[in-house]
Formats: sequence, structure tokens, C-alpha cells
Amino acid sequence: MKHHDAMFIDGTWRPAAGAGTIEVVNPADERVIATVPAGTAEDVDAAVRAARAALPGWAATAPAERAARLTELRDQLAARTEEIARTITAELGTTLGFSRRVQAALPVVVTGSYAELAASYPFEERIGNSTVFHEPVGVVAAITPWNYPLHQVVNKVAPALAAGCTVVLKPAEDTPLTAQLFAECVAAAGVPAGVFNLVTGLGHVAGQALAEHPDVDLVSFTGSTAVGRKIGAIAGGDVKRVALELGGKSANVILPGADLDKAVQVNIADVMRNSGQSCNALTRMLVHADQYEEAVALAAQGVSGYVVGDPEDDASRLGPVVNARQRDRVRGYIERGVQEGARLVAGGPDAPEGLQRGYFVRPTVFADVTTDMAIAQEEIFGPVLSILKYESEEEALRIANDSAYGLGGAVWAGDKETAVAFARRLDTGQVDINGGRFNPLAPFGGYKQSGVGRELGPHGLAEYLQTKSLQF
Repeated sequence: MKHHDAMFIDGTWRPAAGAGTIEVVNPADERVIATVPAGTAEDVDAAVRAARAALPGWAATAPAERAARLTELRDQLAARTEEIARTITAELGTTLGFSRRVQAALPVVVTGSYAELAASYPFEERIGNSTVFHEPVGVVAAITPWNYPLHQVVNKVAPALAAGCTVVLKPAEDTPLTAQLFAECVAAAGVPAGVFNLVTGLGHVAGQALAEHPDVDLVSFTGSTAVGRKIGAIAGGDVKRVALELGGKSANVILPGADLDKAVQVNIADVMRNSGQSCNALTRMLVHADQYEEAVALAAQGVSGYVVGDPEDDASRLGPVVNARQRDRVRGYIERGVQEGARLVAGGPDAPEGLQRGYFVRPTVFADVTTDMAIAQEEIFGPVLSILKYESEEEALRIANDSAYGLGGAVWAGDKETAVAFARRLDTGQVDINGGRFNPLAPFGGYKQSGVGRELGPHGLAEYLQTKSLQF
């Protein structure tokens, strides 16, 4: 077991102000694998002061130099992908193959994209008789979740640095080890002292102190809608800017004429991705009545191939969920679905066979789900799919939009034009058409209670900029 006792502040690893620690638990076997400092308001203040002091110099740094530091950061992350992947598997429980392919690899791509944007973005433009400058918003508080512990860090830190902002990062307490590796990569990339700072700690202590700090100009948070509301209220007191990427209950609408088999299999893979711990997972499948039972059978068959087990075993397609609280939450929703009358066609609330130790959940599919059920309305954040029936396209649209959330979605149809026409009427921030591939440059973010603002690509960079115009 490793004991970490320092925070990364002002370019150095310094002892934490307090003596409190947080245990990092491997969710596959429930072993404590490390401890990290439980940051205090004093640690947060030191980090913010360092970020504030470094801001003028970094904001004045030429975009080409900021791009060079991000390019070096990309290379540092790429050089340590195996170490990062194994660390994420150890503290999160996602399968090692997924950690390699996505958890460790995608942040390299995203960091590289912001290196390119930093070099090419129009930070200055001429509009009529005005010159418009896009300037860094200032000191950024980045508060990140555990489900994609490096990707979500990069989604905030890379555009902030590209914009000329300085950053204080508070990672999720379940997955702080990945953030420490990231801090090492930042230092190795030659980013100046104070431009990036890391404080580990509990959300209601370090996270709240960071959101409340008067020298923070923008709070970027990814997590639950409930916590997002609190952060929005805190930030509103000082009229801070916020960027909130929150919950989801995304619908996969399969229209008549679509490739049903492919649509169902892609949906199953999407829901099972990262053991169901993705805010944009397609957790609601909508199928026309004429094809409903066929889709249910395909889903049950597809889920049967998802072996749950040791995330370091190549035979496992699903690892555990992140902690005991999350395991109990997901199993509780499965029990509630049965109680509300949904038809359980795969999985269930019991522990997977032979896996009594660890935070494992059986991949689960419900049929005969109606819109008034909790499993159709509330974010479960586990490997659970609800299949709903519709009779007409208008009913499908009504069901899909009958949600407090609007983060992701998908539409399948016999032709692209039909799918696009339907997708344009969905109240959600991102829609995949007939299995469209993920685009790391496309804006990602939600409508309604799924959040405020966008991440990724030029829209993600714009979140960290403020606008000044000079008239001549």
C-alpha cells in the first residue's frame, strides 16, 4: 500500500496542511491500495493563491508556447499510458482493456486537440470597427468525477491551459491516484509553477472551499445534478462563471426500418461500457410495438455475453462498480424496477455468481418499462437497460423527451435523413445517428438538468474565455 502525503501546489509537492487521509480502495477485492491527503480549506487557499500569482504570466504567454506545453503534456501522457491504465483499473475497477483503449488513450487525443487549438484559435478578431479579444477568464476550479478519472481532468485542464487560465484541480476522492500521475506529467511537460495545482480531498470540504473561494473566477464541475445545483448556488453568490456537466438518462430511439440487430447490440455495448458508469449512457431503449419482443430477445441474448469478473482478467467484459455505495444504489434500483412491475429479462439484484467480494453488479435488462417508473426517469449509473414500447413516431418523441435530463441520445432509422429529422426534435445536447462514431472535437454537454456549457473542441475552449471589444 502506498501512502501519499503531499499536494502539488506552485510547482512542488508539499505536505498537506492537515493530518487527515483518504483511503483508496480497489473495488474488485475491497483492499485498501493507497492513502492520499484529505485536503483542507488551508490547502485550497494555498493552491488558489499560487494559481492567482501565476495567472498574469501564463495569460501573457504566447498561444504558440501554450500549445508547445500541451504538446509535451500529450507526449508525457502517451508515454505513461500503461501505468495510467493500470492505475485506473486498480482504483476504479474498469476492465484493463477498456482502461487501455479509452480511459488512458482518449485523454492523449483530447490533449493533442487542445494543443492544436491553442496554436490556431482566433483569440483576436475584427468585427466592423471593433477588435474583439478572447481572453482567459482567470483562475479555474476544476472538480472532477471518478467514472473517467483522467478524461474528465483533461477535458477541463487542457482547454483552460490553452485559453491562458490557471487551474486548481480537486479530483474525486475515489480516484485520486490518476490525478497524481497527471500532475507528474504536467510538471514533466514544463508547465510553469502555479499554473496547475492539485488538491486531493472530500467534496464537502475541499470541493466546497474551492467553489467558495473569492479568487476563483470559474468553477467547472462534472458529477451529479444534485451537487451541480449546490455548486451553481455557491458560484452565484459571487457571480462566478460555472460550467456544469451533470446527469443523464439518454434515449436510444429505434425507428421502423432501422437495422434492429445492430441497433440493439450497439445499445447493449453502450450501457455496459465502464460498468454502466457513463453519464451519457443509452439507458432507455425505445422500440416500435411491432418489433418490441424481437428487440427484447436480442437484448437478453446480447447481455449474456458480458462476463463480469476480475477487471485484470482478459475474459472479463465488466468489472465492478466503483464502491459499495454505488453497488447498493444500483442493486436498489434493480429491486425497485421489479417492484414497480417491469419484466426482468436478464440479470437481477443479486451478486454475480462466485463474486461475493468486490462491488460487482449483474448486467440487467428490463422490458415492459413505462415512463412513470423510477428506472425510466432516474439516473442509475450502472449496467441497467430499460426497454420501452411506442406505437407511433410522435409517441416515441414524447417518451424520449419525457426526462429531466438531456445529455445524449441516439436515433436509428432506415435512412440518414429520417434519423436526422427525428434527432433535430430531441431535447438533448448530442445525438448519434445510426451508430455515428464519437468525435472528440464535437461539443459535449446537456440540455435541461444535464448541465450548463460544453466540453471538447473549440466550444470547450470557449468556456474558459471572456470577451473584450475595442472600438476604433
